[in-house]
Amino acid sequence: MSTPELFVSRKRRCLLFLLLTVAVALFFILDILSGSVLIPLRELLTALWSPESASSEVRSIVFDFRLPKAITALVTGIALSVSGLQMQTVFRNPLAGPYVLGISAGASLAVAIFALGFSSLLTTGLSLTGSWSLAMVAWGGSFAVMLLILFVSARVNDNMTILILGILFSGAAGAIVTILQYFSNESMLKAFIVWTMGSLGSITTRQLAVVVPAVAAGIFLAFLKMKELNALLLGETYARSLGVNILGSRLVILFSASLLAGTITAFCGPIGFIGIAVPHLARVIFKTQNHRILLPATLLLGADAMLVSDIIAQLPGFSTTLPINSVTALLGIPVVIWMIVKNKKFTAL
Repeated sequence: MSTPELFVSRKRRCLLFLLLTVAVALFFILDILSGSVLIPLRELLTALWSPESASSEVRSIVFDFRLPKAITALVTGIALSVSGLQMQTVFRNPLAGPYVLGISAGASLAVAIFALGFSSLLTTGLSLTGSWSLAMVAWGGSFAVMLLILFVSARVNDNMTILILGILFSGAAGAIVTILQYFSNESMLKAFIVWTMGSLGSITTRQLAVVVPAVAAGIFLAFLKMKELNALLLGETYARSLGVNILGSRLVILFSASLLAGTITAFCGPIGFIGIAVPHLARVIFKTQNHRILLPATLLLGADAMLVSDIIAQLPGFSTTLPINSVTALLGIPVVIWMIVKNKKFTAL
């Protein structure tokens, strides 16, 4: 690439990053504005910048409900998108993601055993489980499935076989969850079913104090391993020639992906298709496979996608809210179908 072309390419990418960042800010404000109670923009800005000048009702709506929900949407989009990007690179499979490969199902199974299993014996419920204990259980479940997939991928070179096995793991986890639901009490069954639909509005400020540091740690590990991600993209042989510790790098990357997916699943429920669709959009928009560009691009696009999904789920003008999982599926599935149709040879990256 000549110097003028390189300059144009860098200028275009800088412009795209600026636009995506501005979009995150705009969608974040729109998400806070969305809801059954109409709050004028001026009152919202007053509440954010000078809370003592706003009415008690507006302060309560903004700080107790809408602001935590918008922050949750932001963090969720970032976590699931980056987790999906990491898995697609490690397994060199464009259909890999926390939802498809069973990572979210593993976290769901662990939470179900913890909540439904123990609730039937100890008559406790999701409301009695601590934030850290719930997160640790979900992390353990997601990481266990990730290690299982990693174990299989070391012995099976076919990406489609690994994908099918991931779907089978997800199905097996779902079957066990169904059995637990059958034997659980009515109140816990209702709470768990609502949890499986996905929700961004049920996280408290105290729980955000767990979610945000956990996601920040996962993102930090992802950025720390950008060089290894680029090397793994070209195959293990090439990565070894660059002196990359394959096993160690994989474990750190997959731990990061499990930490991100498990944390979100624990507190928001299993949310699908964001982790698959967003990395592909980032590749198409930025026209690159370089993770130094792709990782921050996926991060910003994931935040935008989740904020938009939450705005749509609010059904502006109505008092009801759609399950966030339904909205992300309706937005993400067409993207995946489009990618499959566009890339007829939809095999390895």
